[in-house]
Amino acid sequence: MQVARGGCYALWSLCKSKKNRLLIKRAGGFPLLAKLIKTKNISLLIPVIGSLQECAAEKSYCLAIQAEGMIQDFVSNMLNDNIELRKHCASAIFKCAQEEETRALVKSNNGLQPLVELIKDHSNHENKELMAAVTGALWKLSMSEDNVKTFQELELVPVLISLLKENAEGLDDLQFNLGKIQILTNIVGAIAESAKTPQNRENIRERGGLKPVIKLIASTSPGLLVNVASAIGRMAEDVETIEQTIQYPNPQPSGLDQIRNLDGVRLLWSLLKNPNESVQAAAAWALSPCIRNAENSGDMVRSFVGGLELVCGLLESKDQEVLAAVSFAIANIGKDKENLAVITDHGVIHKLARLAVTQDDRLRAKLAEAISHCCELESNRALFGKAGAVAPLVNYLTSSDLEVHRTTAAALHQLSKDPWNCVTMHQSGVVPHLLRLIGSEDEAVQEAAADCLQNIRKLALACEKFRYQHLKT
Repeated sequence: MQVARGGCYALWSLCKSKKNRLLIKRAGGFPLLAKLIKTKNISLLIPVIGSLQECAAEKSYCLAIQAEGMIQDFVSNMLNDNIELRKHCASAIFKCAQEEETRALVKSNNGLQPLVELIKDHSNHENKELMAAVTGALWKLSMSEDNVKTFQELELVPVLISLLKENAEGLDDLQFNLGKIQILTNIVGAIAESAKTPQNRENIRERGGLKPVIKLIASTSPGLLVNVASAIGRMAEDVETIEQTIQYPNPQPSGLDQIRNLDGVRLLWSLLKNPNESVQAAAAWALSPCIRNAENSGDMVRSFVGGLELVCGLLESKDQEVLAAVSFAIANIGKDKENLAVITDHGVIHKLARLAVTQDDRLRAKLAEAISHCCELESNRALFGKAGAVAPLVNYLTSSDLEVHRTTAAALHQLSKDPWNCVTMHQSGVVPHLLRLIGSEDEAVQEAAADCLQNIRKLALACEKFRYQHLKT
């Protein structure tokens, strides 16, 4: 037993290297660890699970852990009194829970409640490594809708907000405290995932969770900033409805109102200048609901000096996620005629047209939506045609993605209001695609496809009429 324990500790140290992790698997070390995880000897279990949680950094190991049924072992060991063992189990779940199947397995093995109980126990709060592991597991597990509902019943959000306020103190020292940064990153990530549901958004708003989240924009950690932007974007969906106004004559400010009152929108806009592309993308995604749901969004956007030029400039990025996020932001900005005129002057038409040849479906969907809204300005329709954006858009209709069909059909409908674009579409073979889309189950796709066909047909009839009159004379 002592030899096995010593071997596990040696492997645990070696597992910190990616090359060694692959070598251990190739040498047949994984089946041995899978066998030893069944032991009841705590002194042996700790290095075994420690080794496994290091190996879980590789996706191949995560899949192997699932296949061997080790998730159940991690969950059962979470109930042990040994804090170090629980920490390593939580860390292993954190790394494996990136996979949807793992998240479902943790829930089915009743692993959610032990994690919540660990974070509720104030005596554990001083153990930063334990808190980092547990909050990380809660963040990844919250990516599943079913888990969020269970966490709602376990009242996780109030605990997360309390822990957030506790760890956000001394913000100026965060750059020197990597442990605290990791905990905050995980907490804000869990809050962002929890904010997918209206009830949790209301809970976050009423408990003052937005103020400490927005304050963290002062951080320099890219991972933390990505989660902060995501949380703010989700909370921007919390808007005051007519029903709420009738029921509560003097309601508390909505999530979006609080974001604006705390200067959150301006701070999000400033994140677009961050050199990290993941931060740029997260900030752009978060800005879209802020712009879309604001009552006077046009004035709000114009109030940020240089903001529109900054957004247009990001269309020259090489990162697909940044391009998709910025295209979606432009689609929302373009709903205001004045802002649309400003971004047109900044060359947005040619920049969007240059991206039209992309093969990435997520970018295609957002790009087509941006083009559709930019076509609200009549002169832009012809500009897109001259910039060569029409023919590539027709190719989007070969995609199997419904969202791509929906936004592309809307864009083609707007572009078809220009006669020369109709000619380009017809030459590019758009008619068979549009006929197919008229039979789509999505009404928006049906309508846009039919309207586009109608415009093409009108042009064809006008040409035939002209030809007939010319021959007659």
